[in-house]
Amino acid sequence: MNYTFSHRVQSLKPSAIREILKNSSAPGVIPLSAGNPAPDAFPYEAIGVISQRLLQDTPIAALQYSVTEGYAPLREHLRAYMAQKHQVGTEKDEVLITSGAQQVMDLLTKTLLNEGDTVLCEAPSFIGSLNTFRSYRAKLRGIPMEPDGVSIAGLREALETEKNIKYFYTIPNFQNPSGITMSLEKRRQVYELCRDHNVLILEDNPYGDLRFAGEDLPSIKSFDQEGVVMYAGSFSKVVSPGMRVGYAIGPQEVVQKMVVCKQGEDVHSNIWAQIVCHRFMTEYDYEAHLEGLRSIYRRKAGVLVEAMREHFQPLISWSPFEGGLFAWCTLPEGVDMLDFVKRAADRKTCVVPGTAFLTDESERCQSFRINFSTPTDGQLREGIRILGETAREMAE
Repeated sequence: MNYTFSHRVQSLKPSAIREILKNSSAPGVIPLSAGNPAPDAFPYEAIGVISQRLLQDTPIAALQYSVTEGYAPLREHLRAYMAQKHQVGTEKDEVLITSGAQQVMDLLTKTLLNEGDTVLCEAPSFIGSLNTFRSYRAKLRGIPMEPDGVSIAGLREALETEKNIKYFYTIPNFQNPSGITMSLEKRRQVYELCRDHNVLILEDNPYGDLRFAGEDLPSIKSFDQEGVVMYAGSFSKVVSPGMRVGYAIGPQEVVQKMVVCKQGEDVHSNIWAQIVCHRFMTEYDYEAHLEGLRSIYRRKAGVLVEAMREHFQPLISWSPFEGGLFAWCTLPEGVDMLDFVKRAADRKTCVVPGTAFLTDESERCQSFRINFSTPTDGQLREGIRILGETAREMAE
């Protein structure tokens, strides 16, 4: 049989990261390409206790259909928690529970975008979101990253010249893949620029609670009194990615349309997982749990940086990072990045090529991404040694 695919998916390619992950799970492979939380970061004992009580005492609540907007106690707790702790959300905002933060990107794009409309995004940016935008046949315009966040001059120029811009997508904290954190001054400038050009901001913040150095910065959404920002949050990096619980906080008018779109996708997110997240936040010491995660990643980042100082310098440089799960590393001129990634994979060390994070994967890129949360300390040290040795051999 001959199959004719829709125009939306004809040009889509498998995620480069997912393809690499297939190889990284093979025996003996050092998985520096993943983005999974550390194995010791999961509160599995608490999840087990909560689940057992839930299924013993009120099993139907976890097994029956629920409302599309999400489990009401979780929504209300998130509304209060995010307002009190992060100054996120106003009386004009609504909370929607989603199947991971990735669904926020999908639902907002489905709600706002017509084929050919423009999405502005940081360059580089998260491949999962980029592929979502591509699936709706958006025109992607990448804005270069600087050491303190997106280029304000580049964003201003794009806002003034591009047509039919529907939103600007940003990961301001420990950006994936670059690890860069947007400065406070730039956060205000981004908000004001997009507000003045009547362009929505999609603020994706999966790593904000994983700051292990430096000072916390307010979210862009915390400035929002005019319905400019759609905030995407997630329990994936702080509780469990497998539970697939994320949330959106944004203008009621937009969220209400996203709810209608979600009804056509999955009816509602996993209700068992929503209840578990709510009870974990309210019945356990959630702040102590977050501090425990920061301790885990502070230590693992230290192992990584120590190994990079020993084996990367002076050939391979990396961007400073104060949280999150990734390091963005850059090869010297004359070392072909894609060939480097292939040679490393041949030596059973997997990293993600930087081209996977570009709006145009044919563009030249000398960088690659390392994840330090998934591998063991021994794997980190050995993987960095192999990468450094591979770069030196190619530079000779």
